[in-house]
Parts: sequence; structure tokens; C-alpha cells
Amino acid sequence: MQIPAIPVKQWLPEWDEVEFAAKLGRKKPQPRFFMFTMNAKHLRALCGIYRRTLQNDSARHRQFGIQRRHDQKRSVEIADYVRHGYPWPELSQSKRESGQFNDLLKPGWLPTAIVVNILDPDTVRRGEKVAKEDLITLSKPTEPVAMFQIPDGSAKPGWKPKLLPPIEVIDGQHRLWAFADGKDTPDFDLPVVAFCGLDVSWQAYLFWTINIRPKRINASLAFDLYPLMRTEDWLEKFFGHSIYRETRAQELTEALWSHPKSPWHQFINMLGEAEESGKPRPPGVSQAAWIRSLLASFVKAWESPRARIGGLFGAKMRGDTEELPWTRSQQAAFLITAGNAFREAIHGSKEKWAISLRDEDQRVLFDSEKRDLAFYGKATLISDDMGLRGFLCVVNDLCYVRAADLKLEDWDAGGVGPDPDEQNIGECLKSLAKQPVVAFLRDICDCLADFDWRASSAKSLSDDERRAKAAFRGTGGYKELRLLLLSHLAKSKGEVKNAASEVTQQLKQ
Repeated sequence: MQIPAIPVKQWLPEWDEVEFAAKLGRKKPQPRFFMFTMNAKHLRALCGIYRRTLQNDSARHRQFGIQRRHDQKRSVEIADYVRHGYPWPELSQSKRESGQFNDLLKPGWLPTAIVVNILDPDTVRRGEKVAKEDLITLSKPTEPVAMFQIPDGSAKPGWKPKLLPPIEVIDGQHRLWAFADGKDTPDFDLPVVAFCGLDVSWQAYLFWTINIRPKRINASLAFDLYPLMRTEDWLEKFFGHSIYRETRAQELTEALWSHPKSPWHQFINMLGEAEESGKPRPPGVSQAAWIRSLLASFVKAWESPRARIGGLFGAKMRGDTEELPWTRSQQAAFLITAGNAFREAIHGSKEKWAISLRDEDQRVLFDSEKRDLAFYGKATLISDDMGLRGFLCVVNDLCYVRAADLKLEDWDAGGVGPDPDEQNIGECLKSLAKQPVVAFLRDICDCLADFDWRASSAKSLSDDERRAKAAFRGTGGYKELRLLLLSHLAKSKGEVKNAASEVTQQLKQ
């Protein structure tokens, strides 16, 4: 099957001065792209966008080519718009059925092009290539009308690529997904702008320019839809950390404070208030300290050029070229799960340090609610900036170096929305509970519960112990506590011991 296409040559001499780097996903692109039309169902099949399932090995990796996040509700709204135009999708069901608003029915045009990338034979995504019989080939690229050769049978219902889909969607997947499989799917053509062999970093750049400049959609949502942009150096240089890392750290902090299942629910000092005479101290570590701790752990880029330990939420995975495609809801759920595992481990601890903290001060902390003083008290590092950062760092470190074994990339929250509200995070917590990483988190936290978390202000400390704890004061204390926690974990057993030893060796390089 052949599809005619119009070549569009766009290349300027100045572009030859751009720094192209294949190792960074920025190999030199071709000087032209192509425009054509294609049936929506046919294009959808070639892009490998099927209904999400967890029953077979094709589920996540083959559905999107490279990572995209899908909001099912948005596609449903687009499908409704296509059939009935605007503002019909915003009417209630009773108004639609009343017949009194039929004058609002209108055509639902989709004149904006779906932007795609057609994969080359040697392109590898997640260790796979496009099967030879599924490749899309191009002929006559410089003539007024070029020709794309489409795989035979790909327009038939139920066709699926044998391995990797031959087309990646750069922009427009929600419009494409609006055309669900089924007999009632409308016969509808879509305009297409197709690049050939466009490297992944350029795809991220295109997505950014289409959706952020000049439309200005929420930048944080863009990082959910396209995780690759979290590590793009051109964004880092031009916009700085605030474009992703600081914004994301603040959003996560607010989610941890507000979600009822979070161990830090209402236990983060969001306004940074100081303790006043005669009043109970504002609960928890300050929001600013939380943000700094997340920036130093889960949302960081790399430890150093030699110690390639990154943040789960802000760096490329080891041995791979892509990032975890987790949304804000998933990221918040992961932190809540880790925090709950730590709190439960501390709560069950019979260690001397924990018992002594519980015996020191039985006063109500705040809001007439008693909490385990080994976790929430004034004299525990866990409720202090220093201890919080130490905990976040070592959990991130160990999970980062074991990301492949823990199958973190396979955690798919399904149709859960990216916004970290209570419902979305709750759904992510349920799906995360079934993942292998949860057992690993519990093992880490069980071992951490054996560590002496008393702060230097603890009454039960000896003079020598107090002097040792004082070493954690100041900025140098963050590194000291992190290394001490890693050393403690390296004395445990199993995968926790192995992962902690590997991290320690990395940091020594």
C-alpha cells in the first residue's frame, strides 16, 4: 500500500552550526519532513497505541515507542467532540437526551496535524527494532510527490506490529486515541506531519515548542507527558532548575502534606513558621527543607560525572537512554509508600534508641493527636531536615541502582490522571502495592529502623554519643549521615546489602 506525501524542505545554513550528538539523542535530522493524510484507525494501528493491558509482554514498551502519558478522559472528550462538535461534550446527559439542545450539534473538525516520527530500520527502542515486514519505506523524497510504502495488511482490523511499532507519536496521541477500536469508530482522516528517523531529543524539543511555546500549557504536565524533557540540557541551561526540578519538588511536598495516607500528612511546616514561646512548634520539617531534600535525592540529575547515581524522578536510568515515565501522581505515591514503610518499621522497633525517645516526652505533639515520638518527636533526626534528607537519599540511591531488577519502568498506573490530587494518588498507591519494589522498600526500612536516629538533643544520649551526633550539624552533616546510613545498610543482608555496597563504591569514585 502506498501513500502520497508532500515533501516540505526546511533547512537553513545556520542550522549546520548546531551541535549534533548522536550519543545524546540529537543526531543530525533530515532536511525535510512530509505531509499527508491517513485514516485515523490505520494510523493508530501503525503507532502501536492499543488499549492498555497488563496481561502480555507488549503492554508498556510497545504501545508508545518512546514514553507518552495518556489521559483517557481527554481522549473520550475529543471523541465526543468529533461526533457532535462544541459545546455538546459539556452538556449533561439529561440535556443531551431532552432534545432541546439539538441546535448545538456541530461538526467536530480536527484540522491540526498529528506529528509523528517514522522509524528507521536500525532504530532501537527498549532493546527492540521494527520488524522487517512492518517497516515503512520512502521513495522519491525530493520530488513534488513522495511515496510512503505502508506494511501490507496494516489497514485491516486487528492488525498489530510484530515487534516495535513503525511510527512514534510526537504530538497528538490524545486525538489519535479518540478513535477507539470497534465497528462504530467513524471513518475519519487525519492530517499528518511525518519526520523520518528523528532522534529522541529532537522529538522532545518539538513537543516543547508545539505545546509550551507559544501555547503555554502547564510545564509540569509536559514533563509527565514527555519524561525525556526532564533531562534535556538545553532546557536546564535556559530555564534553570525551576522549569522542572524545583517546581516538581514543591508539588510533591504539597502532595505529601495534603494526602491523608501520607505519613507526613499535616506534618510539614508549609509556611516555615518558627516555634514561638508558649505555643507548640509548627509540625514537621519546613517546606523549603523538603524541597531542598528532594532536589538532593529523587529529583536530582546526577551525583557527579563519575558517580552516575541519579534521582528516580529526574535522571536517565542506568544502562538505558530514557527516564522513568512516572507522573506526579505516581511519584507522590512512591514517596508515600516509602514513608509509610519507614514509619511502620520505626513503630515496630524495640531498639534502645526508639524506646528511650518514647519515654522522654509523652506530650501531645499537635492537634490532640499522639504519635510515635521515635518518628515524629523533637529529638529524632527523622523529623529533622538532616534525617529527612538522609532517608530520602539512601532510599533513592538503592532503588536507583536496582531500578531494572525492581522493574520500576513496568509500573503502569493505567488511566490514572497525572495531577497529584487525593483520588489519583490513592489509585496509584493501590497499583504500586502490587509491584516488587514495595518488598524492597520494606527491607530497606526494616534495616534503617535499627539505626540510632536520636538527635543530639535527645536526653538519653551519653556525652560521647552527643558529640558524635553533633557531627551531623551544618551542611557537611548531610553527606556524613548519608554515608553512615549506607554503611549501616551495607551490613545488612540480601539485595539491600548489595545495593548499598554498590552505591558506596560509586560515591568513592
